[in-house]
Amino acid sequence: MVTVAPLDLLDLDTLLTDEERDIRALVRRVADDRVRPSVADWYFDGTTPVRDLALEFGKLGLLGMHLTGYGCAGSTAVAYGLTCMELEAADSGVRSLVSVQGSLAMYAIWKYGSDETKQQWLPGMAAGELIGCFGLTEPDHGSDPANMSTRCRRDGDDWVLTGGKMWITNAPLADVAVIWARAEEGVFGFAVPTGTPGFSAREIKHKMSLRASSTGEITLDEVRVPESARLPDARGLKAPLSCLTEARFGIIWGALGAARDCLATAIDYATTREQFGRPIGGFQLTQAKLADMAVELQKGFLLALHLGRVRDSAGALRPEQVSVGKLNNVREAIKIARQCRTILGGNGISGEYPIMRHANNLESVLTYEGTSEIHQLVIGQKLTGLNAFAS
Repeated sequence: MVTVAPLDLLDLDTLLTDEERDIRALVRRVADDRVRPSVADWYFDGTTPVRDLALEFGKLGLLGMHLTGYGCAGSTAVAYGLTCMELEAADSGVRSLVSVQGSLAMYAIWKYGSDETKQQWLPGMAAGELIGCFGLTEPDHGSDPANMSTRCRRDGDDWVLTGGKMWITNAPLADVAVIWARAEEGVFGFAVPTGTPGFSAREIKHKMSLRASSTGEITLDEVRVPESARLPDARGLKAPLSCLTEARFGIIWGALGAARDCLATAIDYATTREQFGRPIGGFQLTQAKLADMAVELQKGFLLALHLGRVRDSAGALRPEQVSVGKLNNVREAIKIARQCRTILGGNGISGEYPIMRHANNLESVLTYEGTSEIHQLVIGQKLTGLNAFAS
């Protein structure tokens, strides 16, 4: 009997261009050669060679690949999405490195920075020589950035930043931090060199999820930066929220990669693991699980591809459109990971297989860049015209 891979069920490859398939194949080879052989050890140890990976990804043009100029590849949204999918099929933490670098830190500078700031940071970040992070989330203000506590004030020709940020990917290793802070006039963004006096980043230890990713807590103790560090076109909360919309697009695709890897692992296991004298994949209950998961994976891919095509044709996606993709694809991906775990039985919790690692990682993906509840409210507000967020 001829079998098919999970995403080949509907011949979805026919919806991609030759160039898109080539980019996907390149990233898949890199993930297979550079990430998969070591990622389980990185996860167990809670360490990742971020700078080495960044340099390799930079050489391939994967960092900020959907941006133009300053050494960026200027690729399509779909090509970027496929890249995220292949990286997250290896590990969510590795995809987070690329997403935070390109879609948060680089995008914020590219979109809102001065020409001087762009020239200062973007070429090195695109090459992977400089690492960036994005400081918005705070210990007491995760889903409510409008009430951020971090403050900035003018002092002569400088700005002084005070406060703290939490759960910041790449922060312990970053060369530049995009920091969002509130002044009397509103929210401002700054590209802060991490070597600036008063800036410190502590590695967050004892994580049970995204362990193959560097995560930090940033402290800003009277950090003084010149006016040139401010992102002049960023004024108000709309600026950092637009960066989150940018990053969420990659998550829509990335979550599919984790789900696909889980499903492929479960199918392989089910066709080789024998119980009661036959492969467990030959039992109706197992096939029902596999069929349902494959259907959801196809639907998630079609949703991601549609959003990518819209973005490539229209230039941007509306926030509620991105919320639909993030809510659906991450929610379904974590369901797939959990169901695949049951097919492997006790082996499902073994580090010999990637499923539990993916499931644990997706617990973070489910809540970062907007929790499911936040995305439900974004969609609900668009449907009803009524704001259900606390005022």
